[in-house]
Amino acid sequence: MSETLFMALALIPALVIAIVFHEVAHGWVALALGDPTAQEERRLSLNPVRHVDPFGTLILPGMLALIGAPVFGWAKPVPVLKWRLNNPRFGMMAVAAAGPGTNLLLAAIGAVLMGLLGRGLEGPPDGMAAFAFMALNSFILINIFLALFNLLPIPPFDGSHILEGLLPRRAARTYEKLRPYGFPLLFVLLLVIPWLFPGAGIVEKVVLPPVDWAWRQFMTLAAAVAGEGA
Repeated sequence: MSETLFMALALIPALVIAIVFHEVAHGWVALALGDPTAQEERRLSLNPVRHVDPFGTLILPGMLALIGAPVFGWAKPVPVLKWRLNNPRFGMMAVAAAGPGTNLLLAAIGAVLMGLLGRGLEGPPDGMAAFAFMALNSFILINIFLALFNLLPIPPFDGSHILEGLLPRRAARTYEKLRPYGFPLLFVLLLVIPWLFPGAGIVEKVVLPPVDWAWRQFMTLAAAVAGEGA
């Protein structure tokens, strides 16, 4: 029970911060590029209550963590109206990229904090220091996963808006027609295929390898920061 509690204390705040900053970043970039919709609907706030979806932000990620599955979740999407942007084609790409970019920045901040915490330690951390390392590691991993997972070019993920902006206009219009089928497609890719073919899911094959690579880069950053104080 205590181990589960400590895991929840490490994961839930990290996930809430990652998702809230992800969504607010979308809204701020949209505002900077001409669309004040998020501001008008009071969604440019860091207050989690304005962004948290009880199931997508808390219940589902907690269940996935407890069963050892890849942790992911979602918040209430920040409203962005494409045609209110000064340059809709470029603007949607920039708004979409802002969320994952913010998560990677948060992961870098977490790595620096981990490095600072590690300065002066002469052995493995214990007690509260061990919990702090676990919490920061969870924070880094969650932000990396959220960033890369959202870059998948599948509607309604951020990667789909980026791909749409990069495609020729005719191809982009065709691709946009896939949006109504985004969630059924996700259901098949995330649940049906892994159930039918264990180990063949998009998370295991496509998302986790770059997540692992990125995590090792951030651990290298943390070690470099820790080593500066030696």
